[in-house]
Amino acid sequence: MSQSFLLDGVAVPFLPGQSVLQATLAAGRYIPHLCYHPEFRPHGSCKLCTATVQGRLVASCTTPASAELVVRSDSEELLEIRRTLVQMLFAEGNHFCPCCEKSGNCQLQALGSDLGVTTAGFRHYFPDRPVDASHPGAWIDFNRCVLCELCVRASAEVDGKSVFAIAGRGLSKRLIVNAPSGRLGDTDFAVTDKAMSVCPVGAILPKRVGFAVPIGSRRYDVRPVSAQALDDAPRLPRASDV
Repeated sequence: MSQSFLLDGVAVPFLPGQSVLQATLAAGRYIPHLCYHPEFRPHGSCKLCTATVQGRLVASCTTPASAELVVRSDSEELLEIRRTLVQMLFAEGNHFCPCCEKSGNCQLQALGSDLGVTTAGFRHYFPDRPVDASHPGAWIDFNRCVLCELCVRASAEVDGKSVFAIAGRGLSKRLIVNAPSGRLGDTDFAVTDKAMSVCPVGAILPKRVGFAVPIGSRRYDVRPVSAQALDDAPRLPRASDV
């Protein structure tokens, strides 16, 4: 039997082991997020799912749900924090949405739209990172990486290959390819790997299919990111199923 916590004054049921974010999504309510993926353990790197628990700012994806919690997610202060985080991600990378192959399928772009972000808000960093097109079926634009580490986790935990890793700290922190040459083409990466499909931005893309699905008919063109996230979230079992 599930217990519940309060989210913006509404009771949200949860199962043992669920985080606040997992329980919230399973209950059909939405908290913005980027690095969280329902198939992987929560990571807490992007902080877009920040909420207040007992009045303290926390990452809801890594905060265990418990019956005594009072959670606040829908406040102007938290929305402004999330807008600022999205603006920083746009300013740090080279995200040119109108000409990006990921436009309409990009979670960062969709979050910006959902949160009302219209400008980067900060001076652009304009990183000069390489583009790796050495693989026959995929290419990497390291300039667009937001360090969510989803490809790292997918390659290690699902594909069993550990093709990707994170190196460096601070401004030097970056995605790398685990090969002596540092080139994707010198690994056993395949376009059918889970790591190929989890990137929430346009950092890892398949070759020769960029606009096979026209803009206007893509995932976030059709429905907002909040609706798509709820579609993807595992649901609590109904009483009739137990």
